[in-house]
Amino acid sequence: MHSVRLNVAAAACLLASAFTANAATRPTDAEISALAERFAAPSIAQRQDIHRNAELSNRETRTAELVAAHLKKLGFEVKTGIAHTGVVGILKGGLPGRTIAVRADMDGLPVTEQTEFPFKSTVRSTYLGKEVGVSHACGHDVHTAALLGTASVLASLRDRLPGTVMFIFPPAEEGVPAGEKGGAKMMVEEGIFSPIKPDAVIAFHTNGDPPEEEGDDEKLGKVGYRPGPTFAAATRWQATVKGRQSHGAAPHLGVDPIVTASEIVMALQTIRSRVLSPLSENVITVGIFRGGERHNIIPESVELGGTIRTFDVEVLSTIESRMRDIFDGVTKAQHATFELSFDHSHPMTVNNPELTAQMAPTLARLVGADNIREVPAQTGAEDFSYFANVVPGFYFHLGVVPEGKASTGHHTPGFYAADESVPIAIHLMSTLVVDYLEGGAS
Repeated sequence: MHSVRLNVAAAACLLASAFTANAATRPTDAEISALAERFAAPSIAQRQDIHRNAELSNRETRTAELVAAHLKKLGFEVKTGIAHTGVVGILKGGLPGRTIAVRADMDGLPVTEQTEFPFKSTVRSTYLGKEVGVSHACGHDVHTAALLGTASVLASLRDRLPGTVMFIFPPAEEGVPAGEKGGAKMMVEEGIFSPIKPDAVIAFHTNGDPPEEEGDDEKLGKVGYRPGPTFAAATRWQATVKGRQSHGAAPHLGVDPIVTASEIVMALQTIRSRVLSPLSENVITVGIFRGGERHNIIPESVELGGTIRTFDVEVLSTIESRMRDIFDGVTKAQHATFELSFDHSHPMTVNNPELTAQMAPTLARLVGADNIREVPAQTGAEDFSYFANVVPGFYFHLGVVPEGKASTGHHTPGFYAADESVPIAIHLMSTLVVDYLEGGAS
């Protein structure tokens, strides 16, 4: 009996020692912060390189090569050429556990940069048949560089990670070029989650709003998030209004598609103001009005295009139906014809409530209660939604504008995101991953 008691006691000691050793393997916030600082300089250099060499959607060849080379150097399992230029890297921790995916988009925009950055983009390319400037006017360079820094941090902690981390770098988040496929939707269709299906996926987005926007969420280090619906569903629409060409001096001999299309544009504004509830959250935008070649010729046709943003399927159905009615009625009255199509390009982005409740305390712990808040849903759209529709997702915003600086807003020539935002994002993303794999924030 005495011997049995000794054996039981010895086993208990061994279990206690094992538990203590396992608990000691968890990287501390201080360790992760130090690693984020250690990798700050090379990550900022990568940000500047990516920024200087911005690439349009589905054309991110150079950026993808940079990403893949970095992940391979860290010893990750790397797959390239997903959805054209997408990259996925797999980091397997030294201990068994769950799998979490982290994501950063890579594409720039057809926007000519007007900033004072010494590394500002001077890239020129062709978009919709026109020569344009190309720049990271939405902060995707920060996203990519920060996730590469996160990869460096977590690779340094590999042996102590209880689980697997999937790094996803999708192309064409800003929208797939006409006639092409791509982006997160194509990555999912190609089976990105087939070999390894993560238990959760997280991402962040720079907040470079102009100063006049409500609040000061764009300030460097501020964090915003929202449980549930976060970004609207985006529907791209395209239309052609066809008339009959004539001399500009004899408009009565033709059917003017410019006048007809102008009436349609004005009538579309009544859908939100007079058809839908004033409490309904939606946007109907005309972003393209293109037609004519010469000042004294009434053209044969005009091209229209735009976007619809909604948080409700029935509202979207009403908008599409009324748009068809308006196009049909106005063109008939003018003896013109039309073609109208809708592309449901981005589903609504929804933060999983349970995952959000698990991740938000980590962010609050790192930035402080005064620097984090729940923000309203936004009518912007995100193809992160394609990943978050497959597994639980969490998406947050990070302020990137330091004191003394101002941004002109996303998708504008003067968009501003400070280099200092990169190590902050590395620290946040690395800690979120560690906390998730360890079962949640302490």
